[in-house]
Amino acid sequence: MRNHSNSIFVTGGGAGIGRGLAEAFHKLGNQVIIGGRREAVLSATCAANPGMSYVLVDVANGDSIRTAAHSVLSRFPPLNCVINNAGIQRMHDFSTAGGVDETGMVAEIETNLLGLMRMCAAFIPHLSRQPEATLINISSGLGFVPLARVPVYCATKAATHSFCVSLRHQLKHTPVRVVELIPPWVDTNLDKGRPRPAGRAPMALPQFIAEAMEGLSGDADEVPVGDAKFLYASAGTGDSFAKTFTRMNP
Repeated sequence: MRNHSNSIFVTGGGAGIGRGLAEAFHKLGNQVIIGGRREAVLSATCAANPGMSYVLVDVANGDSIRTAAHSVLSRFPPLNCVINNAGIQRMHDFSTAGGVDETGMVAEIETNLLGLMRMCAAFIPHLSRQPEATLINISSGLGFVPLARVPVYCATKAATHSFCVSLRHQLKHTPVRVVELIPPWVDTNLDKGRPRPAGRAPMALPQFIAEAMEGLSGDADEVPVGDAKFLYASAGTGDSFAKTFTRMNP
């Protein structure tokens, strides 16, 4: 994708990977709008990046997505890129009684998967009318090789990957490119408050953003970054998958 002169909406854009991507695109001269639930966080991010705008949105709520889409498209009709980044991660242990927080499980699925799908449905009609447009969905290396202590999160990211493949096929005759950005473990608040494994360290956020921006500037449909490259490669992606998919989806 071209890295300048775009109008970009980033969900979860007030912190972590979302903020990092929003700021990186903003510095390159793009019009950037960030979305999220916490107005104070969004406002502070925009104050630190003059010219950036925000729209409140809770991607776990369909009505909120529709309201936010109307607001974004009314205020920023040149919008030609949406980055679906908002996500949450919880630990669940299905092997123990009481090890699963059903409310938390539903929230993960509604935010990470259903919210992403609803965002795509809300914005694709507009993106399809643009001369060129890009839809960037954030999955995870854990969608290819799961980390068992966060099973619901991994399942939503595996589903995100599958959804991207299907969506790309459905939109192949439109101006909309579907790109899947595949992060490794990155040093953000996603796993805040949890003990981290000894001997392993997350990728520094600035390093991730730099490598992600480099990957997004190319023409790859799937962009694994850092250690996610190894997880991605071990999951059977590549030519064999592409040939099988083409046979199933002529």
